[in-house]
Amino acid sequence: MKLTGREKSELFFEGVVTVILLLLLNLSIVVLINSAIAHNPGLQSGIFQIKRSIMIGPNNYQLWSYENIFIALMVIADGFVLYWRLIRRYKQMQLRHIISELHYIAAGHFDHRINFNLTGDTQRVVESVNALVDSAIHSMDEEREIEHSKDALITNVSHDIRTPLTSIIGYLGLIENQQYQSEDDLVKYAHIAYLKATQMKSLVEDLFEYTKVRQTETPLNISRLNLTAMLEQLAASFELEANKKHLTLEVESGQQPIYLEADAEKLGRVFNNLITNAFKYGTGAHKVILQAEQRGEEVVIHVTNDGQRIPADSLGMLFERFYRVEESRSKATGGSGLGLAIAQSIVQHHGGYIYAQSDDALTSFVIHLPVKHDHPLTKTAQKVSN
Repeated sequence: MKLTGREKSELFFEGVVTVILLLLLNLSIVVLINSAIAHNPGLQSGIFQIKRSIMIGPNNYQLWSYENIFIALMVIADGFVLYWRLIRRYKQMQLRHIISELHYIAAGHFDHRINFNLTGDTQRVVESVNALVDSAIHSMDEEREIEHSKDALITNVSHDIRTPLTSIIGYLGLIENQQYQSEDDLVKYAHIAYLKATQMKSLVEDLFEYTKVRQTETPLNISRLNLTAMLEQLAASFELEANKKHLTLEVESGQQPIYLEADAEKLGRVFNNLITNAFKYGTGAHKVILQAEQRGEEVVIHVTNDGQRIPADSLGMLFERFYRVEESRSKATGGSGLGLAIAQSIVQHHGGYIYAQSDDALTSFVIHLPVKHDHPLTKTAQKVSN
């Protein structure tokens, strides 16, 4: 920290005043002691005997003047007092500078940091202040992001509900006003209204599920489960749907079963979402592969299909709420755009992470989960194919 000219003058004045006061104090003490000795013969005799009994050095040198010793001790003590006073005033100046910097930051200059290189506790104060400002700015950014997400959530939900709701009201209005030509038209309008209502129900359920899994305080029913058996059961449950779509569903997990601690119901929801996604959006796919392997203290699961490649600019946004790859927006696939966001929230709640990879040959959703639930994973660099 660089002192200003005024502060240097203040420090110099502090030193001069301290020296003068110490000299006056020392002189007063010497005068009082000399006066006490001069009026007390017994004290004079005692001091004389003490001086004669003190021998210093190999030549037995005697100290005949106690004043020299006393003055030397006082000079040493004065040096410590002067140093303490100057250091104390210097630290006050440092704190004054720190407070000034804090006022500057509080005035709205949130990108500013205290760049003093100090020592000891004062430096730790500076580092703590900078860390506190960083934390406050991070919290403000998160709060703004949350508000933005809430606005986006309301907008997207309103849009996705309004579209089928408009159709429902429209077709029910035709029925209500008897604007149909035949019984077949009546059945057709009622069926379309039913399909749109079902679509709305699915969206509301997905939204409810997403809100529930996003709440970190929601407890998980952790148990030790056989992941290999779970994947095989999932493959069997989707076999009929896979056959309808002319797909094969394969499980690859090695010879030995893989165990981990997880919430079986919620983890099953993750795999359901990923397999359903592969069926819906894996255009041109011939197979879906569920692959699992244990790597030390983590389990890595791939849900892979050999369908159409996901565009590179969409890979990083797949797990955002309501995001759908533009090519997949169709009446045939529908989809709320919440499935992958729900999957990501559940995986994160288990202490793991998920990401997507896609190239011309394969598209994979890769899940990393800890074997022990109380040992969450640290997210490593992801290799996302472009």
